[in-house]
Amino acid sequence: MPPDLGTFSYPHKTAEYSYRVPTPPRIVVPPPALNSDALPDITVNALRSANFLNQANYNNIVTQNALLEWTYERRRDAQMILPYLYLGPMTAAKDEKFLRGETGHTGGAGGSGGITMVLGVRQKHSFESKLMNGVLRKALDMGIENHTVDLASNQDLIHSFPATTALINDHLARVHAKSGRLGKVLVFCESGNERSAGVVAAYLMETHVEVDFIKAMQLVQAQRFCANFDDALKRLLQGYWDILCAKREVAAVDGLASGFNGVANGYGNHVPKGKRSLQRDEDEDADGMGGDDLQRFGGRTFAPFMDQPL
Repeated sequence: MPPDLGTFSYPHKTAEYSYRVPTPPRIVVPPPALNSDALPDITVNALRSANFLNQANYNNIVTQNALLEWTYERRRDAQMILPYLYLGPMTAAKDEKFLRGETGHTGGAGGSGGITMVLGVRQKHSFESKLMNGVLRKALDMGIENHTVDLASNQDLIHSFPATTALINDHLARVHAKSGRLGKVLVFCESGNERSAGVVAAYLMETHVEVDFIKAMQLVQAQRFCANFDDALKRLLQGYWDILCAKREVAAVDGLASGFNGVANGYGNHVPKGKRSLQRDEDEDADGMGGDDLQRFGGRTFAPFMDQPL
């Protein structure tokens, strides 16, 4: 008699059946801590195009108890992510006092001069794009360098990340060469929470040692708590991090980073292994058979394959 199927148990475990469309696993980003002790430290790369960033003071750049001190109104202001990099909404890009460095709030650019460049991230052929034109004209009238990134969709961000990072570093290099100090760049979009936050996170990954896509998002949200990284943007940043890792490994193998050690070029403690040489091993004999091959095939007296007559 067959066993009772209702009481029969299988040794393995099965997951509950779901009717939803298959989706990739979610990327979990730990929320900002109540203090800066639990946040990752930043170490500046000695990049060939950005050696001057070594003079930036990274001590205590993460606001103490930022989460407890955050208020709803602060979403309208820009926050300092790095000593030379700010993130905020379009309203901050229109604030003349903030741009001139005359404000005293937490996100102010005061202390050592105001904003020297604004970088707007906008969607093509939208009302937001027209509004941003007025913001850029104000920055131009104030003598502030300005640039825009026009996107058809958020997926276009991954193609623009190398260009935005180069824009920021080139501007900082020119200001440093001219005045001997670091400039200040404001990256903004309509809300300052999505597209511009992705640009800043990509910059952190590309120019800092051992800051992967998770740490980059943590650092951005620790300073600007309202920054919103949805699942699509998380996967996009993860994909860009994979691209950066692949480029760095290729650069290390091919010797493109000559004159810099692995840590200085963003490889951390990991130095990729070189490619296998095409030359024969030293223990190969004249017949092209190495020691391992001799042990495996040396005693054979038959051919593994026989040609059949046609």
